[in-house]
Amino acid sequence: MDRRSEWFVPSFGPERFRLAVGLLFLPYTGMVLGYVVMGSMLAATLHWDRVAAVVVIYFLALGVGAHALDAVGSRGAKPWGRVFSRAQLWALAAGSLVAAYALGAWYMVLYVPLLWPIAIAEGFFVLAYNLEWFRGRFHSDFWFALSWGALPVLAGYVMQTNALSVAALLVAAAMALLSLVEIKVSRPYKALKRSAAGGAESDAAQIARYEAILKSLSAGVMLLGAGLLAWRLSGG
Repeated sequence: MDRRSEWFVPSFGPERFRLAVGLLFLPYTGMVLGYVVMGSMLAATLHWDRVAAVVVIYFLALGVGAHALDAVGSRGAKPWGRVFSRAQLWALAAGSLVAAYALGAWYMVLYVPLLWPIAIAEGFFVLAYNLEWFRGRFHSDFWFALSWGALPVLAGYVMQTNALSVAALLVAAAMALLSLVEIKVSRPYKALKRSAAGGAESDAAQIARYEAILKSLSAGVMLLGAGLLAWRLSGG
């Protein structure tokens, strides 16, 4: 499926730039960063360097690393899989993941050892989900919601506290459900776009509805994260 026309791919600039931005899936990456911020803001006491660090970690590991691996695993099904060679995608994934884990390891060794289980689990899902290991067993809606919905919230909270709480677990469950909505809409949306080459009006209308849901969902999550961040910055 050629996704050059996706709503999150810029319509301006050279093709390589456009598809490099598309590779990051910025609205969905933004959702995960929103989850990380939400988890962080639940802590009674904030270490702002850790907020910045965990956001950078997830941007590198998910926004760059996981999506580069997704392009590798897609076998050319996405336009950036053709514009960027497999070697380039592997190098991008490896470099971003090494940088993310190096930064995370510094905090985990010195301050937040409880983050290790989450880091190990997320590392597993980065590979197993995106490369469809184990015959795609972990490439499912449930594992997507857990790995890119619940765990980022917990990572943000644990990064601040080196502990878990009922509140963090409840918010993590809520964000997992929102991620489940996202993937439940995203899959038929992609399938419909793939089959709608003929341009039937009914297909176009349904695609527009799915796209509106995805836009609203991603924007809503990012605004919620930004609102909580603003609240804590203002002394809340």
